[in-house]
Amino acid sequence: MKKPQIVSALALLMAASSLTFSPGSAHAAPNEEAITFEAGNGESVEAFRGTLTVPMNRSDPNSGTTENAYVRFPATTKTPGSPIVYLSGGPGGSGIGTARGERFPLFMAMRQHGDVIAFDQRGTGQSEKPERCASSVTIGDMERVSDEEHNKRYRQAVRECAARWQEAGVDLRGFNTIESAQDLSDLRKHLGADQISLWSISYGSHLALAALAAIPDELDRVIMAATEGLDQTVKLPARTLGYFERLQAAVDAQPEAARLYPDILGLMNRVHAKLDAEPMTVTVPKRDGTTYDLLLQKRHLQQFTGGLIADPQYAAVALMMYRQIDEGDPTLITFILQRFWAPEEPITLSAMSLLMDRASGITPARLQAFQHQAESSPVGEYLNFPMPQVLDELQSVDLGPDFRDGPFGDTPVLMLTGTLDGRTYPEAHLEATAGLSNVQHIVVENTGHNLFMTTPEVGEAMHTFMRGETAKSDRIFVEAPDFSKLPNLGG
Repeated sequence: MKKPQIVSALALLMAASSLTFSPGSAHAAPNEEAITFEAGNGESVEAFRGTLTVPMNRSDPNSGTTENAYVRFPATTKTPGSPIVYLSGGPGGSGIGTARGERFPLFMAMRQHGDVIAFDQRGTGQSEKPERCASSVTIGDMERVSDEEHNKRYRQAVRECAARWQEAGVDLRGFNTIESAQDLSDLRKHLGADQISLWSISYGSHLALAALAAIPDELDRVIMAATEGLDQTVKLPARTLGYFERLQAAVDAQPEAARLYPDILGLMNRVHAKLDAEPMTVTVPKRDGTTYDLLLQKRHLQQFTGGLIADPQYAAVALMMYRQIDEGDPTLITFILQRFWAPEEPITLSAMSLLMDRASGITPARLQAFQHQAESSPVGEYLNFPMPQVLDELQSVDLGPDFRDGPFGDTPVLMLTGTLDGRTYPEAHLEATAGLSNVQHIVVENTGHNLFMTTPEVGEAMHTFMRGETAKSDRIFVEAPDFSKLPNLGG
């Protein structure tokens, strides 16, 4: 994938000049340069790449600064509204990287309302970030490890990496959602805008909710999908069970899929019991022509499933993976391991991803509910991995109970919910926004976590909202994928 390239000397002069500008203008803001932005589909568009220097830790004036990067796509209207800032999920996702991907057409379409900013939050993408930490802690591919021992090793890796980052001068207290919300305030000022609008997904919605609490007067409108509340960093296992009930209902509506998967939870529990009794040895080809063996255990399937159930087309992969293993067939799990598993590598951690989640934390009541429910969930603790496993570590960065309360207010919000989202759940979306009085909630049937590009109706609903109009319906119907077949996995 190519990097953006500068298009002209004139653009550089504009970026370096003291020209005044307004949101929606084609003039560069401070610290911006004109570029040709190239998307993954081969399309390109004229844009501006900018940087913004912000305090690392606003509670400590000696903590230094960090630099955030963004790409600004100028508005296509002569009467632009507030700049629209895209907030990626993760935490750790890149807004600039997302703009290059399948959502590129939607980024372009949103310019009819104002400048669109693909923002790399602190510690992500092209923004300044600490180096990833490869710890000295490993878990052998053929080592039979209990969940307790697995978690113990991750906590050891966290302690080691935290010490290493601190030795390198990284202020661990600077990577939290409150600081990122203030970065949005500084970005607004940098853009010369009275207000900004936010377009967010998953952890990005968590940040958007924190901004609604911290800087409500600076926000014009907010779009959220796959909403993660301020006390929802750790998802409740009982809600995961509810997801599997919805998935079973969707499978039951398809005769062939229903024949293959008459009892999804029964299948998963049966496979888990088999692997607990006798793990399966899987021989995995490597790219260099050699192979390695992995002792497949229940936790491996739970980790993979926690990611696959985000979207229904990939839930079909999880279903077939379980069915094949139940029949003693390692074909699909071998394919998955070959592409998504790094053999015998040390536990490696990202400062931003780890610290953001750990700082957001969990209330004692929610932690108690999580611990009580974990055994009943087919993915156990691994939907939230490694968050609950490391709660005993890094307690000094926790933002505390006040952060996890709210937000409240009347800022216009559009919330989009996929009924087959296996990562964040419909009930939780409503709880996350309970304190907001001006929410348009649209349920998108049979879609999952990444719903923006599932149907043009989602984009139409976003445009309607950005125009200040009310949606015609609070439901959008999308046909479910065929759960009896695998999607195109590539390779």
